[in-house]
Amino acid sequence: MVGAVAMEEEEVVQTNVPNPTEEFSWPVLRFDVSPHRTYHFHRQFITPTNPNNFLKAVKWSSDGSCFLTSSDDNTLRLFTLPGSESDIPLNASDDDSFAASLVMREGESIHDFCWYPYMSASDVVTNVFATTTRDHPIHLWDASSGQLRCTYRAYDDMDEITAAFSIAFNPAGTKIFAGYNKCIRMFDLHRPGRDFELYSTVKDKKEGLTGIISAMAFSPSHTGMLALGSYSQTTAIYREDNMELLYVLHGQEGGITHVQFSRDGNYLYTGGRKDPYILCWDVRKAVDCVYKLYRSAESTNQRILFDIDPSGQHLGTGGQDGLVHIYELQTGQWVSSFEAALDTVNCFTFHPFLPHAVSSSGHRRFVIPDDSNGDLCLSGRENCVSMWSFCYDSMMEKDLKDDGSFNNRSENGYSD
Repeated sequence: MVGAVAMEEEEVVQTNVPNPTEEFSWPVLRFDVSPHRTYHFHRQFITPTNPNNFLKAVKWSSDGSCFLTSSDDNTLRLFTLPGSESDIPLNASDDDSFAASLVMREGESIHDFCWYPYMSASDVVTNVFATTTRDHPIHLWDASSGQLRCTYRAYDDMDEITAAFSIAFNPAGTKIFAGYNKCIRMFDLHRPGRDFELYSTVKDKKEGLTGIISAMAFSPSHTGMLALGSYSQTTAIYREDNMELLYVLHGQEGGITHVQFSRDGNYLYTGGRKDPYILCWDVRKAVDCVYKLYRSAESTNQRILFDIDPSGQHLGTGGQDGLVHIYELQTGQWVSSFEAALDTVNCFTFHPFLPHAVSSSGHRRFVIPDDSNGDLCLSGRENCVSMWSFCYDSMMEKDLKDDGSFNNRSENGYSD
């Protein structure tokens, strides 16, 4: 009898012990409620020499502690999120929420940049990101100090430095893949300098991927697949280890500016310049386009970057209309939209694991020199960066709602 009671007490104790693997679940973002603008940045992007200093892109760090912006003044700005004990309220004036933690200037126009996949702000060794600029080698920056750590140089047949148009770290974090005209160069991260492996993307009889390699993405499912986009309006999927060509995808109306795999690695999403549609491809068949997602991008050559939320269920994209559109990826149906800026929203990206997102806006404006009213008068909602907080449910709440045994709440708190 005593043994039975002891066994019952042991079972009760075991059921009360939390399982560390079940503590975290992706927040289920609620897109039926407009997000809250948590932070806003505009004034520090205004420069005397370039009043129309528009944003080009913004990307979250791998650990979600900060985000990095790229703008037309050839400058990278790092914004570190304030801690919960020192939250900064959004000012009602045109002043920015807070200043950039680091400012790093490049010598020429920035083509692309990317974070180290295992970056951690608490680890100085991994707290780095890479950039590629016009007529310059690839730079590896220290995100702790803002100092340049090393360079990776590629040379053409005339022994002159040639710049990459797109870059990405491989999933293992050991190599930097760089896209050039009709070729890929792979640099060993631990061996800076001019040593690299060269792979041509064009085979005999012009098979493969022609033109400038303008975008690239690795499959997150560790299948070893690499997607390359080209300004020749085509996308190709290769094997990462030996660059064997697997598929060539045709159908984009403009040059490819962004490619991204779904979270499970089964689908690929591609977008192009002067092309209003994001195309969805099933990489298991890669024959026909599964569906198309609309965005306002018919008359711009600039990159408009989109992103998939951490749960892998929705895609968000900006456009020339200043709106961010949210689509459900299982069906390709439009879900909702909200106004992010009074300008072209050229980048929208979700936080890696929190119910936040960040957007950047702006486009190139041409001012007539002889015009007496040629001075630009832009509002705080143009050429700006905004961070958004979404309403959300936990996975458990969503499951209960789906079963009909949980009353729908009218409001959910925002996570800081």
